[in-house]
This record gives sequence, C-alpha cells and structure tokens, in this order.
Amino acid sequence: MARRPRRDLTCRASCLVPAFAATAFISTPSFVRAQSFGLIPPDRMAETSGLAGLLLVLGLVLFSTITALLHLTGRKRWTQREAELVDELARLRHQLDRAHVFLSAEPQIAIAWTSPSGEPDIEGDLSLVTDAPVARRVLGFGSWLAPHAAQQLDACVTRLRERGEAFRMPLVSLVGRHLEAEGRPVGGRAVMRIREVSGDRLELIGLRERYAETTAIANALRAMLNAIADPVWMRDDAGKLTWLNSAYMRAVEAAKPEEVLVRHLDLLEKHDREAAANALGSGQIWRARVQAVVAGKRHTLDVVDVPSPPYSVAIAKDLSELEAARANLERQMESHARTLDQMPTGVAIFDRKKRLVFNNSAYRELWSLDPAFLDQRPTDPEILDRLRAERRLPEQADFRAWKNGLMAAYQSVETSEQPWYLPDGRTLRVVTNPNPQGGVTYLFDDVSERFHLESQFNALTRVQGETLETLKEGVAVFGTDGRLKLANPAFSTLWRVDPAALRAQPHFDALAEAWKPLHPQEETWSALREIVTGFSESRTGFERRLERTDGSVLDCAAQPLPDGATLLTFIDMTASVNVERALTDMNAALRAAEKLRNDFVHHVSYELRSPLTNIIGFIQLLGDGSIGPLNEKQREYAGYVLKSSAALLAIINDILDLATIDTGATELQLGHVDVKETIEAAAEGLQDRLSDAAIDLNIVASDNIGSFRADGKRVRQVLFNLLSNAIGFSEPGQTVTLAALRRPSEIVFKVSDRGRGIPPEILDRVFDRFESNTVGSRHRGVGLGLSIVRSFVELHGGRVLIDSAPGEGTTVTCIFPIGEPQESDVPLAERA
Repeated sequence: MARRPRRDLTCRASCLVPAFAATAFISTPSFVRAQSFGLIPPDRMAETSGLAGLLLVLGLVLFSTITALLHLTGRKRWTQREAELVDELARLRHQLDRAHVFLSAEPQIAIAWTSPSGEPDIEGDLSLVTDAPVARRVLGFGSWLAPHAAQQLDACVTRLRERGEAFRMPLVSLVGRHLEAEGRPVGGRAVMRIREVSGDRLELIGLRERYAETTAIANALRAMLNAIADPVWMRDDAGKLTWLNSAYMRAVEAAKPEEVLVRHLDLLEKHDREAAANALGSGQIWRARVQAVVAGKRHTLDVVDVPSPPYSVAIAKDLSELEAARANLERQMESHARTLDQMPTGVAIFDRKKRLVFNNSAYRELWSLDPAFLDQRPTDPEILDRLRAERRLPEQADFRAWKNGLMAAYQSVETSEQPWYLPDGRTLRVVTNPNPQGGVTYLFDDVSERFHLESQFNALTRVQGETLETLKEGVAVFGTDGRLKLANPAFSTLWRVDPAALRAQPHFDALAEAWKPLHPQEETWSALREIVTGFSESRTGFERRLERTDGSVLDCAAQPLPDGATLLTFIDMTASVNVERALTDMNAALRAAEKLRNDFVHHVSYELRSPLTNIIGFIQLLGDGSIGPLNEKQREYAGYVLKSSAALLAIINDILDLATIDTGATELQLGHVDVKETIEAAAEGLQDRLSDAAIDLNIVASDNIGSFRADGKRVRQVLFNLLSNAIGFSEPGQTVTLAALRRPSEIVFKVSDRGRGIPPEILDRVFDRFESNTVGSRHRGVGLGLSIVRSFVELHGGRVLIDSAPGEGTTVTCIFPIGEPQESDVPLAERA
C-alpha cells in the first residue's frame, strides 16, 4: 500500500515534462544564438517569446496543482497505514500479554531457537532447574540433570534443531523435581518447553513409563518366543487364536500370522483341542503328549497350556529329536556293549550299591565265572569272596584289609592302578576308576605277555649291543643335540679315536675337526653336519665315498632314525676299491683290444674286397669265352671258383655292413617300398639255390598290401638273409614260406621253414655275431646273417622275433613300422 502513491506521483509528474522541456528549450544557448545571429525573424521572435512565457506559466500552475493533489492523497494513505499499524501493535501486545499469562499459569521454561546456530530465547521460571537467575544455565543440562538424562536430552534437542524431530520425555532433576521436556518445531523455530509435573500429570507420566516398560517387556518376550524353535500360541476365551510365534507359522506352513488367524490353522488335532479346552475351563493347566503334523511330518509334541483369563498360552515341545536321541543313545550303548565284548580287557561296572551292572566276555573268561551267577547281579564283595574261595585272587596275608582297601574306591574320586600276581602265574594290571554317578569300573588287563615281551626285548637289546661290538663296520648314533650317543669299537678303530673320548659323548663338530686331517674335504663334513644337526623338514639319507689321505677308502652312509637321531656307518672299502680299479684298467684294455680288432677286420675286409672283385671279374671273363673257349673241366673249375668267390664276397660285405653299423655311419635311403615287389625281388635272387636244394618257396601276400617307408635295399637284404637261412636248414622236398601282412601301424614279414629247428639253449644266441649252428644241415656260413637282419630291422625302428622248437622248424618275424622309422635309443654297436 505504501508503494502505490509513489507510482501515481511518478505518472503525474511525467505530464509536466513537455512544459519543462519547452521552457528549457527557450532558455537554451542554441535558441539564444539563433536569435542573436538573426536566424529567427524579428516578427517571429516576439510571437515566440510570448508563447514561451504563456507555456511556462501554465506549466508552473499545473505542476503546483499536481503536487498539492499528490501530497493530500499520500497524507491520507499515510494516516490510514498509521492507524493499521497502531491496531496491529495493540493486537500483538494483547497476544503477548495473553502468552505471558499462559506462560505464568504454571511453572515452566520456554526456549526458542530461531536458527540452528543462533542464540535461543529463554523465558519462564528459571528456578525450576537452577537457583541462579542466569538463562544460559538452563542449557547446561548436566548442571541440573543426571549425566545419562542430560545426554538423552541433549541428543533430542540436537535432532529437534537439525531435523525438526519432536520429542517428549520425563525428567528428574538433581534436587528430585519431576519435570517434563517437550520439543517441537513451531513456525520455522525449534521450541522446547520444560515444566514441572505433579498430581494427575505425574501419575499419567508414571503410567506412561510403566506402559512403555510393559510394552518393551512384552516385545522382548515376543522376540524371544519368535526366536525359539518351539511353537507358542495364545487363545481367547472363545478358543480363537490371537497370537502365535514364528515356529508355529513354520509348523503349519503359513507365510504370515494373518494367514493363520484368518484360516484358523490349528497345530493340534480336534480332540486334543477339546481336551485342552475342558481343562482350561476348570482353571487347570493342561499337559499332554500328543501326535501332530509339523511341517508336513508327524512329530511327537509335549504340550503345556496355561490359563490366564481372558487368554490361555500354550507351548509345544518337539520331542521327536529327543526320542531319536534316546533311541540313538540306546543303540550306542548297545554298540558300546558289543564293542566292550570284543575287547581283550576285562570290564566290570558296579553301581553305587556295589552291584554288578555290566560285564563283558573278557571279564567272564578271565575269571571263569558262571553266567547264571553274574546274571543275578552279585555285589563286589560277593564276587571277591567267590574268587578267593576258588584260589584265583592274589595271595594276601590279611585278605579282609586288602578287600577293604578295594572297597575304599567307592568313596574315592581318583583312579588307582595296581598289579595282581595270580596263583596260576598270570599278571594282571587292574585299574579302578570311580564313576561320576557313583560306583566304580574295574579294568582287568592281562599283561603277562607284555612282561614276557619286555624280557625278550631286553635280551634282544643285549644281543644287538654285542652284535654292534663285533661288527667290522664302524657304527655311530648321534642324538638330536648333535652329540654322540652310541659307537662300536670298529668306529673308534677306523677313525683312530680313543674309546674313552667317545664315552664322553663329544659333539659332531668336535669329531669333524679331529677327522679333517684324514679327509680334508669340507663339503663332506658340511653335508654330514646338516644331516646330524640340521632342522630340515624332509630328512633324507646320505651316501658318499671318502678317500682319506692315508690311502684308505671308506663308504659313509647317514640315515635318519625315527626318534630324530642319526645313524652313521663307515665301511672300509679299500680292498674292494683296489680290485675295482684293477678291473676297470682291465676293462679299458679289453675295449682297446676290441677296437683294434674291429679296425683290423674292417681294414682287412676292405683290402680283400678289391682283389676278390677282380678275381670274380676275371672268372666271369673266362667263363663267357670272349678270350677263348674253355673245356668242360676248365668251365667246371671256373664255376667253383666263381661260387667260392661270390660266397667270400658276401661274407666280406656282411662284415663291412656290420662294421659300418658299429661305427654309426650307416644311413638309410628312405623311400616308398612296395611290399609285393620287394618279396619277389628277394625270391628271384634265390631261385638257383631253391632249384639246387629241391625246395619250394611259398609266398603269402595280398595284392593290395601296399607299400611303406623304408630302405628298399636293406629290406631286400633282410628277406634274402632270412630265406637263405631257411633254405640252408631245410631238407629237400620241404617248403619255405614267406608271408607278409599289414597291420594298422606295422608291416610284418614272416619266414618259416620245416627244418630241424633250434635247440632252446642256442635260441637266445642266434642273433649274436659269428654264432653258427650248422651241424647236421647243408647250410654253411659264418653266423652273420641273423645279426645283420636284427641290426637293419632295429635301424628302421622295428623288432625281430624268433620262434623255434627242435624238429618243428623255425619262424622268424620282422616287424617294420609303417611311419617314419624311429631309431632306437640304444646304439646298434652296444646292442651287437
């Protein structure tokens, strides 16, 4: 309302602008200069001056009128606004007086915060909380409240100021006044009121506190009941469910309590509910063991329903697990009884009345007691008297005192153990163990055999000691601390140590320092020290040969023992080493001689091959008649010379092949070898021998047997040698069979004859060089054919098998791999 006169005054004042502008234009220097320079005519100048004066007067009159009107209008409005403000002030004073009246109606303090960080306004009776008339003392809650209450109130005030969270809480001041603090946001301010409560209000607060406490207890009980695994429910006087816990919902397979209440899902059967209602109707507690379906399975429940008008509360204890545990316990007890019956230790259990409640078969067999007598559950003294009468107990000078000492175990809490030496020579270990529930348990263990074993063990220990004393090997045992625990005389003799010094149990380091002049290699002693005194996780043995400076040689062995000790043994190997050295030198000489022999054979073979080739050439030249005809005798002699030369040339070629193989210089000329053509080529070279010996050759091979990768020349040589041997050991009229078959990864050649066979004692040597068994046959050779066969087959990565029996003939099988030949890891020279 105050701004509207200003806008009207502005609008009206704008009307005066043209008048003022005209006046200003007339009085401007431009107008004056135009008049002085004669730019305006004189007649027009007088007319213009009169008009300007008139406009100026009219403008001043109009400006004065508008100003007067604006002033009158503004004054009227200012007078109205002043009256309104006076009324507002009176109303606010009235409200303030009424607020003071209400605030003073009862003792209270009001605190208002206009902003979270600003200073509060505090009004009211400060004597409620403090004796000093200082308003700021009210905010020091710790000065008039207990620490816990002060912290709670301060936290509530903080939440009120920061988040506008209202609160109400009862307080008790340090002087015993009952106060109530209430805070809430009002008109954008945080306001807290503290007032004293008494009378009905105090009682209401007390009831409110008790109600809160009761509610908390009820919630805690509900939470506890929801946490237990037993179903709990509550019914009203009409028998309707009013509350149930989570276990009840799981038992009836419901998702929510409302579902149980709406659908009336009862856990108990109808007749059980009726029985409970009858008992509750008479004010009695209903207890029963019932069968009910829990989560789809039938369980045994122990139900207790307690009346508490107008409700009744019931709980159902699931006994299924208990019954199962009881049955399991009975089975375990039976199992333990069966187990105790299988034990060799006699067991007898007596109750607090000293009556026998259990005994096993070992107990009955130990004392040879009648089962009918034991079934009567006799007392412990009765059993002792009966055993004494049958002379089965140890002889005692005062049997009554001895028996009273046994009976004292029923009042004891500690286990006792004593030996019983029976008249029949047996020794028993008797353990008396008091039972926690009263009574005792006797354990009778026959230790006669153990005593006998201990005696044998002691005797064996003495024998072992004497054996160590007589051993020629040095033996020493070092303990876990590295000190010598045991040593025999041979040990002290080998290392030239005084036996008296060894009995002092020296440390291994001291002995090693003393032995270094005999064996100065530090590596040996470091390794032994690591084994004897080390702490490695895996203890392993150690063996090494020690060459000493005195020329002797010892074999040292270290072996960890189960108890953590270490066993060292030293064997004098001087004589054996000397013999070994002599044998090594002899073997080297033999190898040199063998090499010399091989070199000689190889050289001689080459030297013989050239003149022999010339002889064969000249004989063939004489035989064909190109240099002149020969008579029959000459041709016959020339044929003999040619055959003998060819045979000699074959022997020389075999020797050269073997020599080449031995030196590792033989290389296979690999290619695709047609099996059928190779067989026919080998057979073609032996037609003359087959005709002369009147022997048939049977070739067994399919037309589609195919080929494989190998050296064709060597394969033909293998088949040629095998057929030559078979022909040489066959009788006229017999048949030699050459068979070939194909397997998925192999080509197999078999050469069979029906000759005299090979004796078993010679069969293992047929592949040895120069091994020939031609007695009784037409075959002549130096024993190189089969050796060459095996060498070439193995060079291809194959193998040779032989099967023969005297009078049954011989079958030699050569197996070649179809793929690329793989040479054997063992050199052919070594295999030869």
